[in-house]
Amino acid sequence: MTSFAVVITSYNYRDFVGTAIDSALAQTRVPMQVIVVDDGSTDGTPAHLRERYGSDPRVTLLCGENGGQLVAFQRGVAQARADVVCFLDADDRWEPYYLACLGELYDASRDVDFVFSDMQLFGDEQRWMGYAAQSRDLGFTAISTYMLMHWYGAPTSALSMRALWARRTLELPAELSQTWRLSADNCLVFGASVLGAHKYYLRTGAVHYRVHGNNGWWGRQTAATKYLNRFRSRCLIEIYARSIGLDERCLESVKHEFRTKPDPSWREARHYAKLARLRRGSWLRNQQRAASILWSAIRPRRRAAGTQPNTN
Repeated sequence: MTSFAVVITSYNYRDFVGTAIDSALAQTRVPMQVIVVDDGSTDGTPAHLRERYGSDPRVTLLCGENGGQLVAFQRGVAQARADVVCFLDADDRWEPYYLACLGELYDASRDVDFVFSDMQLFGDEQRWMGYAAQSRDLGFTAISTYMLMHWYGAPTSALSMRALWARRTLELPAELSQTWRLSADNCLVFGASVLGAHKYYLRTGAVHYRVHGNNGWWGRQTAATKYLNRFRSRCLIEIYARSIGLDERCLESVKHEFRTKPDPSWREARHYAKLARLRRGSWLRNQQRAASILWSAIRPRRRAAGTQPNTN
């Protein structure tokens, strides 16, 4: 049976962190480890954590100097001994059945490396947010991510991956710790894709993402911040790509990557058709490859829908 380590990172979230920890401890599928990394908080969080959880053998407390979110992830994952690492922000929480949902998938699908879920926003904003309306096996996503920066993931609290992949994605140059003091979930999402993880989107309805202050970033981006975020992400993707020798020649394998998706959505088919058209070489041949990708997504749906016989 798959074992789980939960890594909770916190910075000046004394008022919230206890709720996050308690939601991890209350899981019906009990985690092997709950690792809480306090990233140099100045609001009394370390003392609060020691008082409340210092004698709890289920909780490992790591309180140190402020290094930013990437460093906090690295410190937490270094302590993980379980099969799968799940990440949880200190201001979010899970329903008690979250790890049970993940465990059922990880147990049954040993080839799946990375699972992310939908989220229910609460606090200053209330709505559902997810990658798709239904769970979906996304197969491999390296080419799509490298060429088009497609983000196959979710914010931190809805991310999980096998421990080997967590360690691989966080093997980054020390100087990047300053670049990714915030939004280091990009390292987990982009890194796992480019390095070749098999990804799965699992709709659980069990992750609650708290919107407060300035953390509802998607509605507050300016043109400058959008540019800087994309620029930093492009540079990050290139670091992962160089580490495995990935470059634009990967476009030769677009169709093969698309075939790793058992039931691709029409959106995904169009996405890969676009990639097929980017390949160097014959324009006509590229159009034919794009058309074959689109047809491979249309054909199963036509077959499932069937046709009514004409009785006139």
